[in-house]
Amino acid sequence: LGPERPERPQVVSHVQQALSYTVFDCKWVPRSARLLCLGSAARGTGVVQLYELHGARLELLREIEKPKPIKCGTFGATSLQQRYLATGDFDGNLNIWNLEAPEIPVYSVKGHKEIINSIDGVGGLGIGEGAPEIVTGSRDGTVKVWDPRQNDTPVANMEPVQGESKRDCWTVAFGNAYNQEERVVCAGYDNGDIKLFDLRTMSLRWETNIKNGVCSVEFDRKDINMNKLVATSLEGKFHVFDMRTQHPTKGFAFVSEKAQKSTIWQVRHLPQNRDIFMTSGGSGSLHLWKYEYPAQRSKKDLEGSKMGVAGSLSLLQNVTLSTQPISSLDWSPDKMGLCVCGAYDQTVRVLIVTKLNKI
Repeated sequence: LGPERPERPQVVSHVQQALSYTVFDCKWVPRSARLLCLGSAARGTGVVQLYELHGARLELLREIEKPKPIKCGTFGATSLQQRYLATGDFDGNLNIWNLEAPEIPVYSVKGHKEIINSIDGVGGLGIGEGAPEIVTGSRDGTVKVWDPRQNDTPVANMEPVQGESKRDCWTVAFGNAYNQEERVVCAGYDNGDIKLFDLRTMSLRWETNIKNGVCSVEFDRKDINMNKLVATSLEGKFHVFDMRTQHPTKGFAFVSEKAQKSTIWQVRHLPQNRDIFMTSGGSGSLHLWKYEYPAQRSKKDLEGSKMGVAGSLSLLQNVTLSTQPISSLDWSPDKMGLCVCGAYDQTVRVLIVTKLNKI
């Protein structure tokens, strides 16, 4: 009969909660059984809802209305003690909120001329060395890095050079924050550009184009020497780049996979295992993937320069939950396999992914 196949993880929909507004982002509150939904009410205002998971139901603890719809949020630049939420809104404002007293932001800046599409934080929650920083990417074509301890001006501003047309920045992510000095920002744009900015040298370290709008980028870990980067796209494809070895001309080795015909809105790596990640799709589906490393991660080319070798991907599980796109996704940092996703059917779902410790 041969060896038995290990049992596949199952993706179980644990709780479904209907919402009265469009949800754009959802986040677990670190060290808690709470989650946040961020979005836009029908009358054009912003909504923040805080829920607590009680067994098989979600209890609404608090609902906060804000003047502008909220597109994205992160806890990444704050301490575990504070757990402040940073948000980007449709008007280009970056705000930081104390959820215990959310009436007035603890930090606020008009960061961009247009909508902030994407936000990430590092240096907080015990994740990543160095200063607590927030990165924002906007439709105005710029990517900015903020230190909340400094007022009004970004500590870095990556914008198109003179004569270059501005591209809509759809996604941003921190990485390489493994000591006090090193840190990178990866940004993906509507024309397929991926740019890697080195914040230590304040220079563009690498760029490529995947010929398709880049919806989501994420490093497998923010707080280690760059290891892997996943970039998802508008037409159902995603790329996994091996970020350990950068060839002088060829850049980083990658493997690509066509997950489905529709847009892959999000990618999120499992906090407890960096080689497992989930992608969410425009068809209302989730795909759970595992990355397998090659026998050797680098080789020498004919000139003797080191080049990376890409690994392979296996699909562990896929499930369709909604008729509408799943636009946001977040793993619980504290409980393995606990996941939340928000979809355009105005529903937030808490999922349990089983058997992840057996893979």
